[in-house]
Amino acid sequence: MQTLEALSRRIATTEDLESIVRTMKSLSAVSIRQYESAVAALRDYSRTVELALQALLRDRPALVRAAAPAAGPAAVVVFGSDHGLCGRFNDEVARFAHERLRELDAAGTRRRCLAVGARAEARLAAMGEAVDERLFLPGSVSGLAALAQAVLVQVDTWGAVEGLGRVLLIYHRRTSEAVAVPHMRQLLPLSPERVRNLAARPWPSHRLPLFTMDADRLWPAVIRQYLFSSVYRAAAESLASEHASRLASMQAAERNIEEHLEEQQAEFRRRRQETITEELLDIVTGFEASASVSTGAFGG
Repeated sequence: MQTLEALSRRIATTEDLESIVRTMKSLSAVSIRQYESAVAALRDYSRTVELALQALLRDRPALVRAAAPAAGPAAVVVFGSDHGLCGRFNDEVARFAHERLRELDAAGTRRRCLAVGARAEARLAAMGEAVDERLFLPGSVSGLAALAQAVLVQVDTWGAVEGLGRVLLIYHRRTSEAVAVPHMRQLLPLSPERVRNLAARPWPSHRLPLFTMDADRLWPAVIRQYLFSSVYRAAAESLASEHASRLASMQAAERNIEEHLEEQQAEFRRRRQETITEELLDIVTGFEASASVSTGAFGG
């Protein structure tokens, strides 16, 4: 049976752990808001890029052929996390990526894999998937642009060496039903249906679009911005989902800690009452023994 001192130490340790969990909850809540704000802020930028694509395709739909990558392996970019305590976040995205990679293998498609996040790389490796390159995630929103550039540089490197047939992004997204749901998006080549829709979409003003730069030079520059915004958004949504998963895990941990703390405090109160009762019984017993000795002495 534990002593009062041991129980007191356990309660203090549990309270410290509860404080850490609450701090992590607060940090996750703040981070979710930051990354969601980054996604929202990107909408206007993405809209501008779409308008540029629409302007180029309005009278030059054949330009899409210049953006189509050469035949070659598929590049799969998997976004996970560098840190734990986020539930099954990495397990689910790795399993989803594993299934997509198996589909590519079954189709006879060679592929390259880029893991963004040390935990994602570890989960994929545990499933027997070869990860060709790894990138670390930024610690704040300010690092998203550099991460998106690093992903594009790696994709460009593979494309320059052996050409790429497809570029796929696999990451978590938040939905109204779940904090993190695995999602796949084809980054390249551009969907023909999307290109047709952009080319046929009515221009949103009475002034016709005009550009002075050579279209053959402007098209790759606009495509580059489109790719950047797509990768940036995938990274931001993944990080928002990661922190949402961590927040949910911390909320569950906090409930468990509170229940455990209540049990410890109840045990402490019970043991304290037993100790007090034992001490009182010792005092009463000692008093009665002293009284008996005194009575016997006087009676003698």
